[in-house]
Amino acid sequence: MPSFDMVSEVDFHEVTNAIDQANRELKTRFDFRGVSAKFELFDGLVKLSAEAEIQLDQMLDILKEKFSKRSIDPMVLDSKGNDHIGKLLYRDFSIQQGIDPLIAKQVVKMVKGEKTKVQVSIQGEKIRFSGKKRDQLQEIIAMMKEADFEIPLQFQNFRD
Repeated sequence: MPSFDMVSEVDFHEVTNAIDQANRELKTRFDFRGVSAKFELFDGLVKLSAEAEIQLDQMLDILKEKFSKRSIDPMVLDSKGNDHIGKLLYRDFSIQQGIDPLIAKQVVKMVKGEKTKVQVSIQGEKIRFSGKKRDQLQEIIAMMKEADFEIPLQFQNFRD
C-alpha cells in the first residue's frame, strides 16, 4: 500500500552555515562599519543584535537571503520579540520544527473533505498518508502544496 509522510523539518547544519555567512557579510558591508552588530544561534534560537532598529531590519533581510540561498524556507523564523539592553537592541527568532497539532487537524479535515480513499494519521510531529493508488497520493501532495499553512512542508518516505 503506497504511503508518504508530510513533515516540517529544518537542517540545523544549514542554519549554522547561513548564520556564519550572514556574519561574514556584516563584516564586509559599508553601512555596518564600526557598528556592534552580529547574529548568534543558541539551540533553536537566532538572536540579532545591533545599535538601531533599521539595522535590525537590514540584518533580517540579510538572514532571509542567506536562508534562501541555503535552501531553508525563511518562514521557519518565528519572531519572539525585541529587547533593549544598554545601547544594543536585540531581536529573537525561534526556528519552527514539526507540524503543529492544530495544523495537523486542519490537514486531516481537508483530506477527509475531499472524499478520497486516503487514510491520514497524525504521528507526533509528522502526518502519514496512505492509499491504494499512487495517483491518489500525488493528488494529495498537490493539494497540500496549494494550501497555505504558513509553515514549510516536505514530503518524505514515498513508498509503493
